[in-house]
Amino acid sequence: MEVKIGLEIHCQLTGLASKLFCPCPCNYRGSEPNANTCPVCLGLPGTLPLLNRRAVEFAGMITLALGCRIPEETMFYRKNYFYPDLPKNFQLTQYNAYGITSIGVDGKLDYDDKSARIRRVQLEEDPGRLVYEGGSMEKSLYVLVDYNRAGVPLVEIVTEPDFADPNDVRDFLNKVKSIVEHLGICDTNLEGAVRCDANVSVAGGNRVEIKNVNSFADVEKALKYEMTRQKTMVSRDIEVKAETRHWDDARKVTKESRSKEEEQDYRYFPEPDVPSVELGRDFTKTLQGSMPELPDARKARFESMGLSSHVASVLIDNKELADFFESAAKIRDSPKEIANWLVTDLMGFVDEKEKEAGRSILSGIKAGPAHIADLVKLVEDGTVNRATAKQILAQVVETGEMPSDVAKNSQVTRIGDTGALGQAVDAVFSAEPSAVADAKKNPAAVNFLLGKVMQQTKGRADPKAALELIRKKLEI
Repeated sequence: MEVKIGLEIHCQLTGLASKLFCPCPCNYRGSEPNANTCPVCLGLPGTLPLLNRRAVEFAGMITLALGCRIPEETMFYRKNYFYPDLPKNFQLTQYNAYGITSIGVDGKLDYDDKSARIRRVQLEEDPGRLVYEGGSMEKSLYVLVDYNRAGVPLVEIVTEPDFADPNDVRDFLNKVKSIVEHLGICDTNLEGAVRCDANVSVAGGNRVEIKNVNSFADVEKALKYEMTRQKTMVSRDIEVKAETRHWDDARKVTKESRSKEEEQDYRYFPEPDVPSVELGRDFTKTLQGSMPELPDARKARFESMGLSSHVASVLIDNKELADFFESAAKIRDSPKEIANWLVTDLMGFVDEKEKEAGRSILSGIKAGPAHIADLVKLVEDGTVNRATAKQILAQVVETGEMPSDVAKNSQVTRIGDTGALGQAVDAVFSAEPSAVADAKKNPAAVNFLLGKVMQQTKGRADPKAALELIRKKLEI
């Protein structure tokens, strides 16, 4: 059965100081309920909204990064609907009508070896937040409303229904997350900073919207469940209703919430208190000149440093990890080795729950760029072997000690001096006379003796120096 999936991605512009139309702080987290409000964001009579200029610039950056076109004029509209978390009973947003579009239209974003079309990018205000007393809609006897979030600048990215596989959806979301992180306009580690609603239809049937999804991992799970639900209904000739469903994280199912509104139900009309915004032709050029390096360009630069395409992709998918890599590479000029330690070894200590939730993946790890650079130096200088270095790393991420200090204090440094190695070789020759005899006849048998020396020294012997001593002793 044909599956069509479209996305509505909401990114809070957490990099701003104030809300979209008033001076209330953009950072509402940690505030007492309803303390981060004013007459403007509460929509009280007689108030006038004043557009945050910097929010328009941030939205423009996202637009360009997604390959969209920025019009010379844009406008805000009232989206009318009643919901308890919407203090004005309408939302100030953007809409493509009357020949005036939202800030971004007609884009396309490549991810992996695929691409998805972007229908529009619009700047709008976030609604408030509902707090269920029992923790869920089913258990709550009452609902509390916190308007601290109301009016926070939000960019909504609307895609065309170009997805059929939930795995592709997650890859696309990771790409968008990486872009907004690199632009520096959204701290995706903050709870609720990036949210996603998904629209699903099967076999040309009605479209179902899935809301209340807390993480990209849950978006993937919700889509898989909803696809199975709709396919089952279609196979049994049961009509799939056009509706909005919520994701129940505890039960891992979608639940009916309300009937699906159509665009005409929102009665869009131009916001009379916010004039149309004349961006002009120079707006795009100015933004392009001020934008930071984007993930694709950064990936290409990492590959030019000797990193494989796969390793570079893993790094740029998370800006925190990419920044960590660059800092370590500045300390120790061994980018390929540093990248491999990060991707192959350090990531093994990442809490998967934190990773799935989209939070900081390195918050519980006490190893910083200097630690990894020091560890690479120990291996490259021959002070410790890689197996020992892995053991050292396990201790470093827990304690924050420098790897060189751990190596020194635990006496795991490589034995390279002739005296100590000579004693180990003599001990092996005495214990393995038959192997020595074989090695004198068959040069390949030397490797057995080398293995015994490594065993004798608990892996601390310098293999090259030990092999040289063994061969000299065999000549006698």
